[in-house]
Amino acid sequence: MKKTAKIAVFLILLTVLIVVSYIMRDHSFFTGFSILFSVTALFIAVVISLENRHPSSTLAWLIVLALFPFLGFVVYMFVGQSYRKKKMFYKKSLEDEDIYVRVENSLQQEKCEFGWMEDRQKQFLNLASKLGKTPVSFASETEVLANGDEKFAALFDLIDKAERHLHLEYYIIRHDKTGTTLKDKLIKKAREGVEIRFLYDAVGCLALSPSFISELRSAGVNMEPFFPVKLPYFNQKINFRNHRKIVVADGQYGLVGGLNIGDEYMGLSPYYGFWRDTHLKITGEAVNSLQLIFLQDWRHATGEKLVPEYFIHKWGNPGGKNQGGVQLIAGGPDNEWEVMKNLYFSMIVSAKKSVWIASPYFVPDEEIYMALKVAALSGIDVKILVPDKPDKKTVFYASRSYFGDLLKAGAEIYEYEKGFMHSKFVIVDGEIASVGTCNMDMRSFHLNFEVNAFLYNTKSISSLSLYFEKDLTFSKKMTLLDFNNRKLRNRVFESLARLLSPLL
Repeated sequence: MKKTAKIAVFLILLTVLIVVSYIMRDHSFFTGFSILFSVTALFIAVVISLENRHPSSTLAWLIVLALFPFLGFVVYMFVGQSYRKKKMFYKKSLEDEDIYVRVENSLQQEKCEFGWMEDRQKQFLNLASKLGKTPVSFASETEVLANGDEKFAALFDLIDKAERHLHLEYYIIRHDKTGTTLKDKLIKKAREGVEIRFLYDAVGCLALSPSFISELRSAGVNMEPFFPVKLPYFNQKINFRNHRKIVVADGQYGLVGGLNIGDEYMGLSPYYGFWRDTHLKITGEAVNSLQLIFLQDWRHATGEKLVPEYFIHKWGNPGGKNQGGVQLIAGGPDNEWEVMKNLYFSMIVSAKKSVWIASPYFVPDEEIYMALKVAALSGIDVKILVPDKPDKKTVFYASRSYFGDLLKAGAEIYEYEKGFMHSKFVIVDGEIASVGTCNMDMRSFHLNFEVNAFLYNTKSISSLSLYFEKDLTFSKKMTLLDFNNRKLRNRVFESLARLLSPLL
């Protein structure tokens, strides 16, 4: 990557010299300015090609630069420079490893062959453990929270009962009725002496009022932004966002899932109406891993080194055949491997009977897309649940461009009509499931910091399956005939949006 960066700098200097020479010969400034951006777009195209990106991503950027040289240049400078990515996250990877080593004894698990598992489950568990660097717990309980009422009731209960410390991490926080209730409860606990750390995403919370933050800080809540972006300077940080939703109370209880903080997630938005989402409450030793993920993010955002006393549980010996396992795994651009994408891919290709997916944003990359088509062609029950109305129109139309081939292959696609469907989970064969913050899209796979709970033969998988089947009763099943008869305008929007899929 250093070589690529040097080439880019050389090309910039060469471009500037050419344009200055041209202008000095009495040609118009605007002509020289036009040449500057045209040649700049050309050098960016060369740099992108040298970076050996995925072909679809390379092609998407080249199309943008060809059609919109000026706009493409600006967008690339903000979000497209992958040669800086490794350097940007190298420090975080070192910090994460340091924290992991410091608490390794607390997270140590006795070695077990997991003899009761099938071979394909063992293979997936080995992959998940290697990519996620977190152990699986067979001594933890999980509870599915199926909407805002259940999630916020659980959240506020954990806050009310906390005695020592609270750790919260969210992508979006609204200063509305729900957000104010959270703020007031945190202020009350902080004044009671509870140690509170609150990490929020700087871009996701861009509209959050300064008074909300200042009130919490004044009360003693340690509230900090993740990856703050100082506009209008070009800054690639704007494209790498912390999409995680984590709560850890006293190191004993945890929450993870798709619900942010705000009235809309309680179903109070006039546009969205009922908000269908999924969260997970975790009790027991698996909370250690959720705590670890939070502390790694906190260390990167603040530089504060936190010690192992925040880990309450000791890892026990894996239990019997029917206890089930829970594993918390983080994925993000700081990881060498595309953690969530590879785990989703492994789940799909390991399926023997069924693959059920719920995702509000369905923009799979080529590998996931092919795996789903092959699974459907093989006779596996592939069901995909998506919203019937958009909250992000470009993503909405891009997702529909993938439906045709999936329907032809035999997959079933359902559009949720009761309200807005924001759940993010995958269930395979009713035996392995994943629920958390990761969508089935390229942004979650390649750009966002995500966290999911992976479940192995737990009772919560049955709960997720029942909720999924119930969701289908509030959904319209898409047919290939209906899809082929959609309006020409929609076809055009879908095709254009799909070109941008690798950038979404």
